[in-house]
Amino acid sequence: MLKEQLLISLNQYFCYIVPNMIIWIASYPKSGNTWIRSIISLLLFSKDGIMQNFDLLNSIDQYPLRKHFLDLVKNYNDPIEIQKKWIPSQKIINQDKKIRFFKTHHIFCKYGNNAFTDNSNTLGVIHVVRDPRNLVTSLKHHWSLKSHEDAKKKLFDIQTMTGLKIRPDKEYSFPVMISSWNNHYNAWKKVKKNYLLIRYEDLINDPEKELNRIIVYLHNINKLKIDKKKIDNILKTTTFENFKKLEDKGLFNEANLGQNNKLKSFFNVGPNQNWTKLINKAIKNEIEKNFYAEMKELGYIN
Repeated sequence: MLKEQLLISLNQYFCYIVPNMIIWIASYPKSGNTWIRSIISLLLFSKDGIMQNFDLLNSIDQYPLRKHFLDLVKNYNDPIEIQKKWIPSQKIINQDKKIRFFKTHHIFCKYGNNAFTDNSNTLGVIHVVRDPRNLVTSLKHHWSLKSHEDAKKKLFDIQTMTGLKIRPDKEYSFPVMISSWNNHYNAWKKVKKNYLLIRYEDLINDPEKELNRIIVYLHNINKLKIDKKKIDNILKTTTFENFKKLEDKGLFNEANLGQNNKLKSFFNVGPNQNWTKLINKAIKNEIEKNFYAEMKELGYIN
């Protein structure tokens, strides 16, 4: 059935290959970006679709990182200096004339004449979103915040930024402008060029359907061919349970440091997280009031 649906879907799209471009996997933090990266890396870079470790994630880099701005900026902690070099850094990346994927939590924005990216460097975006009510607990854990109230404030804060002076020995200790949850969502949905929206909740409820949508999207870009066995393996091994098992074996190194200077669990609660049991009514009401238009558009509220 999946194969038949895929062939029908493929006939509805035109296929082309455009060199020299970036496809962004864009999301607000803790919204399922790693899950999507895992699926895409297995589709493109594995033979059998089996997730045995996280090594294939290295095939999909993160942007921005320090290495992308070598010889372009003097101060890696100066967002003003960095924003002037977003486009120049991407032009350098694209010099090898390859289509590549980049994970990013950065907001799609423009400061003065400086845009985060443009049509000359971007081929498309896979936009991953998650119900902001379920982000409260995840952000509290991920960013070592004191309370759900602090996490809620991060969701509302248009100045939210990460990467400043965190693990200075690491490439990803670099300013990433995130802004508020609704600003982030509204910004990336403006990218109409090869745009694919993935809701975290749909990945949980019907992973096969969402995988099918991703395959169709990738086929547009590089005429991807995929067999049923590989699809089945991807569905079986890109589960939260398997991710957690691999992380417990010490095979995941992208987690943040906790207050004890040790890596915290990245795959913490996952699909079992239920905001109705974890956040109080006041926080829930505030989120729904502030993000009403976006949550209704995404089907999170009526």
